[in-house]
Amino acid sequence: MQLEDLQIIIKVAELRSITAAADYFNIRPATASAAIKRVEHHLGTELFTRTTRQLRLSTAGEKYLPQCQQALQLLTKAKRDIEEDYAEIQGELRITISSDLGRNLVLKWLDEFMDQHPKIILKIHMSDSNIDVYRNAIDVALRYSPSLQSNLYGFKICDAPRLMCAAPDYLAEYGTPQHPDDLVHHQGLFYELDEVVHDEWKFSDGQQNYKIKMKGKRFGNDSDVVRKWCVAGKGIVIKSSLDMYEDLLAG
Repeated sequence: MQLEDLQIIIKVAELRSITAAADYFNIRPATASAAIKRVEHHLGTELFTRTTRQLRLSTAGEKYLPQCQQALQLLTKAKRDIEEDYAEIQGELRITISSDLGRNLVLKWLDEFMDQHPKIILKIHMSDSNIDVYRNAIDVALRYSPSLQSNLYGFKICDAPRLMCAAPDYLAEYGTPQHPDDLVHHQGLFYELDEVVHDEWKFSDGQQNYKIKMKGKRFGNDSDVVRKWCVAGKGIVIKSSLDMYEDLLAG
């Protein structure tokens, strides 16, 4: 049985007319009659006694329709309650974000989001390591990556080109490199993830590729610490433009 069929039957019983019920639902009388027949076939009994002049409930119909009406009212209420629940965003949001991207950019967006949706419960995992989103029950992961694991769904939010950056104070003291080969005379600031040091920097001018093994004294497994070293004039770094944009705009 379809809920629509039950609604038609209740309206027929209320109006004592198949035609009037059909007009109410803006359907053909034949469609309303077919709904009655489907329900009666399912129940194995007639719900209406039909004569040439009137339509009235049978004994079975007098017992069945009031309970059917109560059941439909409960279903309607349940549907309305669900709609009210989903009308307001709520629940737990578990998100993992790269450290400096999260601290410097995304956290303020999340604060705005939670101000708009006060029933949200936020659980944030700030790390540059790629964690298992299933084992750690993560809903959303924001990462710098050109590729995606085959078992995950994702999409690109924006391009974030990588830039080589140094503070004015550092360049004033040690000079500005004009060519990749000049970098061997400079201090690199290195990001270390999973015991892998990213100290080999690659460049291209469109015709020739350069691979420079950098030297330096500062290594960090938190990329925001590496950014702060750069801003403090401790050396040269290669970082995402999203991580450095505020510092660059500030000069």
